[in-house]
Amino acid sequence: MTHIVRGAVHRNSYRDSVELMGIAAQLEQLSGIQRAGLVMATPANLAVLAEAGMAEAAAGGAGPNDLVVAVAAIDDPAADHALTTAATLLAAGTGNPDGPQEVRTAQTLGEGLAELPDANLALVSTPGTYATAEALRALKRGLNVFLFSDNVPIEDEIHLKELAERKGILVMGPDCGTAIVGGVPLGFANAVRRGPIGLVGASGTGLQQVTSLIHRFGSGVSQAFGTGGRDLDERVGGITMLAATRRLLTDPETKVIVLISKPPSAIVAARILDAIRSSPKPIVVNFLGGDAAAVQAVGAHPAPTFESAARTAVALARGEPVVEPAPDLTAGLRDHEMDVVAEAAAGRLAPEQREIRGLYSGGSLAGEAKVVLRALLGSERHDGILDLGDDEYTVGRPHPMIDPRLRNEHIVATAGEPAVAVLLLDVVLGHGSHPDPAEALAPAIADAMAVAISAGRQLLVVASVCGTDLDPQGLERQERILAQTGVMLEPSNARAAMLAACIAAAAAGGAAGAPTPLVGAAD
Repeated sequence: MTHIVRGAVHRNSYRDSVELMGIAAQLEQLSGIQRAGLVMATPANLAVLAEAGMAEAAAGGAGPNDLVVAVAAIDDPAADHALTTAATLLAAGTGNPDGPQEVRTAQTLGEGLAELPDANLALVSTPGTYATAEALRALKRGLNVFLFSDNVPIEDEIHLKELAERKGILVMGPDCGTAIVGGVPLGFANAVRRGPIGLVGASGTGLQQVTSLIHRFGSGVSQAFGTGGRDLDERVGGITMLAATRRLLTDPETKVIVLISKPPSAIVAARILDAIRSSPKPIVVNFLGGDAAAVQAVGAHPAPTFESAARTAVALARGEPVVEPAPDLTAGLRDHEMDVVAEAAAGRLAPEQREIRGLYSGGSLAGEAKVVLRALLGSERHDGILDLGDDEYTVGRPHPMIDPRLRNEHIVATAGEPAVAVLLLDVVLGHGSHPDPAEALAPAIADAMAVAISAGRQLLVVASVCGTDLDPQGLERQERILAQTGVMLEPSNARAAMLAACIAAAAAGGAAGAPTPLVGAAD
């Protein structure tokens, strides 16, 4: 389909990237709009626009302090309406054109501190080109930093974290998407009750899954510190995870500590385990694909999945006996009832349907699904798990946790693949996420099921919802919408992946028998 590209440049108008993604998502809902993007006009962002075929939106010239609104539309009237709508939403400040006009006060860190002299944390969300300088200003004033910005060079990250370590404060990030500090959610975080469990996570949706499950299991969170995804890289050395763990060890409100990470550097993992050796507080370690024996050797509790991390932490906080999870991953996740459900579901499939397709909005949840599928089905059976929040899929488009349109397109397309038996999804609630993700996904799921039926097949959809009853979207309502659409729901991502694996195994004519021990790392 042909389209035109139009743009508007707002001079010297910086906005937070989450707000910009939210506005872009609203523009893409307008009639006649095919794509929309709002970015600060840094060289990196202009390159992203060019890659998305929208470079001419900034053709009039734009500098790093300018905001570019870019739309691809079917005609001029549609483009004009979108640009006018964007201007209205930007003027409202909240992304809601009917909401109150934003009252702008502090324009600098110094002015902010003058208004809030007791503040001890600064949230930095600027283009990566400027993020380091802003974070440095905050650190020099003795503030902890939540660094939401990405595209920060790793050399800058190391410098910032080393400075913070010398000052006895924290740098969470860069590219840190989730934290809960003093009960206040930062970035993409879920609404959970306060409680005795403190967490440190180099994994955004992993931290969301564990904190949400802790809440659902009846306990609560004292603090949840994010580190940024590169903290456990060998070059960074786990500086923030080590510093945040020390902070939790001295925090009187924290009785149990949980450490979470995507597969870390082996050297850094060993350093962290050595640091928690014989800890005075019980510590649960969930390093996806990690070595359970190494964790046990330092007196900590291994957790191969996010669910097992939450369950173990809650049991420890209550003083209940803890049964260490088996390395084959089935303990506590798979039971006879799941096998019965899987057998019945597999009986609805056509003979050629054997594959699992995972379409994820959360990278860490996608990583956990790969670990589960590898353990039960073998190393070749996780290739169909896609992280649609990865840069590969989001060039010029909002993140799927904010706008489900990208994932909806993939959902319907998957229904046309004759070999796909199970579609595996995550639905992430919380602050910053889409206000009603299940309602937005349901039509695409229904369309995909109808496409499969018209081809003489059934498409099974398995999902889990990461969230709580306190989240603005409402956990119960989101699960009800999905169930009414025909989705097979499980209470955690690990269980959803397990059910998908069991269905695939049953469809292939056997059980997901002799599980493969967890060795190595998820990729």
